[in-house]
Amino acid sequence: MKLLIKNGTLVLKDGEKKADLLIDGGRIVALGENLSADCAGLDAAGENLSADCVGLAEAGENLTADCTVLDATGKHVLPGLIDMHVHLREPGFEGKEDIKSGSEAAVAGGFTQVCCMPNTNPVCDNAVVVSYILNRRREVNLCKINPIGAITRGQEGKAMADIGKMKEAGAVALSDDGRSVADSNIMRLAMEYADGFNLKCLCHCEDAALVDGGVVNEGYNSTLTGLKGSLRAAEDIMIARDIALSESLDVPVHICHVSTYSGVEIIRSAKSRGVKVTAETCPHYFVLTDDIITSYDTNTKVNPPVREDRDRTAIIRGIKDGTIDCIVTDHAPHSAKDKQVEYNLAAFGMSGLETSFPLSYTYLVKTGVITLSRLVSRMSLNPANILGLEGGEIREGAVADLTVVDLNEKYKINSDNFRSKGKNTPFNGFEVYGKITATIVDGEIKYQN
Repeated sequence: MKLLIKNGTLVLKDGEKKADLLIDGGRIVALGENLSADCAGLDAAGENLSADCVGLAEAGENLTADCTVLDATGKHVLPGLIDMHVHLREPGFEGKEDIKSGSEAAVAGGFTQVCCMPNTNPVCDNAVVVSYILNRRREVNLCKINPIGAITRGQEGKAMADIGKMKEAGAVALSDDGRSVADSNIMRLAMEYADGFNLKCLCHCEDAALVDGGVVNEGYNSTLTGLKGSLRAAEDIMIARDIALSESLDVPVHICHVSTYSGVEIIRSAKSRGVKVTAETCPHYFVLTDDIITSYDTNTKVNPPVREDRDRTAIIRGIKDGTIDCIVTDHAPHSAKDKQVEYNLAAFGMSGLETSFPLSYTYLVKTGVITLSRLVSRMSLNPANILGLEGGEIREGAVADLTVVDLNEKYKINSDNFRSKGKNTPFNGFEVYGKITATIVDGEIKYQN
């Protein structure tokens, strides 16, 4: 069945354009003004089409026999959002999240693709678990789920996982996310070996010995609250090490969830030297500061921790100048019992799939930091390019993964309405703009508000 998206404002790589989109066979087959559902008579520009589209209503009702019409008047149509860093918890921790609930949260948040980290039970360190995740993706059939395999067996940091077999089974990257590979030689070998399979290592940068049980950023507020702090240096040391390996070996590396001002500077300097490094951050690092921990709300506990205002502003500058390539969620859902304990015992992590776009739009685009096109590149095109995924742009012939959003709708975040099992967010009650109204995967409407 064809899908005709009428009257929307398309967000393209170089700006915005009011146009219709005609989708057939999961692909964008025409982009232009006043399109009809009849493919006959298309010219090269997708214009001058016949008007054989009997019975269409402006609201997208009264459909033709072979065409669904979606009226996007007053809305923006984006390339489908891609989150290259989520935790879907399945297999093993389905009480926190499973592939079905995580997929429902993803499409509700405008994401057409997500990449799931391997810290499951069993760990995704072999072809069997990779295949299991892909089979569950097909069963659920909502968003595209791309498994990330572990760098080391069991994420124990002692021996490399079966990288080649995981690649063959469908893994799109490697990570021991949740911990760093402490042994520098194993990390070196893994980066070289992964590069041979055209896979990137996504590095959780944390010197665990230096963290030494810290649960928040070390600074004024950790002293004020009595909560054990974690130095920026614990993150920066491992960022510097992994970049040094990348530079020495001339292989790419990706730095996960950057949270420090000094980390941004290390990455900026490396990029200026031509090192093949890319980096990501999350909305909580450019929206919040560690003032939030004074409430002792365990929903503010995340790893790496939310830091100070100079870190927040440095991350915003890094997003603006391209030092930070991607905005991800690090979606880490937990059950209530994991969070309703004292701060030191609570699990790390925030549920983020359903808040990421509105927070990013409200705090980066509405404030004039970056344009909507640049935001979309950091949430769609850049992740696609870094991981070699199809998607990330709107053009004729491209896969029809699309997100429709009403940028003018203001609302308050309410975790009770989350599709995710994880209601753990510090953003309850925040006023944001940018309501996701439809998510389209391979030309099929998977979510509609």
